[in-house]
Amino acid sequence: MLTTRIVRSVVVLLCMFAAPIANAGEIRREVVQSWHLGQDLPFLVYLPDGYATSGLYYPVLYLLHGFGDNERAWLERGSIRDKMDRLIATRAIPPALIVMPGCAHCWWADGGKDLAESAFWGELVPAVASRYRTLESREGRVVAGLSAGGYGAVRFALKFPDRIAAAAAFSPAIYSETPPAASAARIRSPFIGADGKFNQRAWLEQNYPRLIDRYFEQGKRVPFYLVSGDHDKLGIAFETALLFKRLFDEQPEKAELRVVDGDHSWAVWASTVDDAITYLFRFTAKPAPGNRQAQSGLAPQDAGQHALP
Repeated sequence: MLTTRIVRSVVVLLCMFAAPIANAGEIRREVVQSWHLGQDLPFLVYLPDGYATSGLYYPVLYLLHGFGDNERAWLERGSIRDKMDRLIATRAIPPALIVMPGCAHCWWADGGKDLAESAFWGELVPAVASRYRTLESREGRVVAGLSAGGYGAVRFALKFPDRIAAAAAFSPAIYSETPPAASAARIRSPFIGADGKFNQRAWLEQNYPRLIDRYFEQGKRVPFYLVSGDHDKLGIAFETALLFKRLFDEQPEKAELRVVDGDHSWAVWASTVDDAITYLFRFTAKPAPGNRQAQSGLAPQDAGQHALP
């Protein structure tokens, strides 16, 4: 009898390990024609396992890359598909979509070179809503980004707290006074004046210190998850701590700071994204049946999509 039970247990274990992984998500590539950028805006979409047949509407994470990168950065260097598959499979987060736009020089602010903030809200978000089943309430949308993308995520959360449930910023380029000489903000960005030089006034007008007081005056609070490497060569650990202090003074239960060993690098970002994503989805709605709420924004241009390996 004991031998029979042991054999049965071994068979069960073998079946478990032999079973194929059933929670593999899909990556699709999309394009929206952007009037605000004057060019196409490509983006990747992570779809959780079961999306095609569930009929449910899902929360969305908008995940922004850094300066000079593209829509594949988080996929190829951050292993984001594998991480999402694992987090969903272990029920650390609910099934969700990730949208990863590709805009090499975007800081997600409107400036003389482009209108990236308007492109995000007026073209990208409506395009996603029209092509995918997404929850369009505030609780259906979170945002995160690294470096210049972290700058964008912080700005969006402070400027549009009625649209975003939570935000995460990895090594955000949010210099409270002025970017250092090595910063890409001084090379090609919304902060370059007509003379081709960095415009300090434009930087101050767009940066978070101009937004945070108004944010605190309104009633909604956006939970923030902030990360930096302690050896960041751009001094971002200090800048991230400054922002955290401002947030912690007003919303101590909705501000998290992680300072980890590392530089301004993917070693820092890839190692902390699991924890950040888990935090973000604590504040979202779960996938739900039925129609989405009424949408707003510009009607997106039609564009084809295809799955990526």
